[in-house]
Amino acid sequence: MTNEEIKEYIPSIAPNAILDETGEWLNITIEPSELKSFATALKEGKLQMNYLFCVTCVDWKTHLTMVYHLSATTHRQSIVVKANVNREAPEIETLSGLWKTANFLEREVFEMFGVNFLNHPDLRKLILEDDFKGYPLRKDFEDPINMIKL
Repeated sequence: MTNEEIKEYIPSIAPNAILDETGEWLNITIEPSELKSFATALKEGKLQMNYLFCVTCVDWKTHLTMVYHLSATTHRQSIVVKANVNREAPEIETLSGLWKTANFLEREVFEMFGVNFLNHPDLRKLILEDDFKGYPLRKDFEDPINMIKL
């Protein structure tokens, strides 16, 4: 499946999606409220995106952007899905029910950026101590003990 075929298909499952081809892979930006249904259509529909290999977050100081890298192993095609979330109360639906890899990756984003994944089956910290305050990968994080200030 080519990028052109994917670009023609995307509006049928997400009419408001914004497509961007400036990177290595096709980037698709959607509304956070559409993520779960869009991801389900990507996995179970024509594109067969059966492998979620990266979930991360970008702090733009004004908002956070969730970034999902997906691949279709049968078509050898990859795409990137993005959704902007409110920085003050970041939340988005979990994808752990669609791809098992999301469970661990979303927990890491929760711990490092403070994004709440709605309906996640086990949203808890992976690395930091339970009483650790703040989100180390946010641009406003300060650690006076280790003198980290971004």
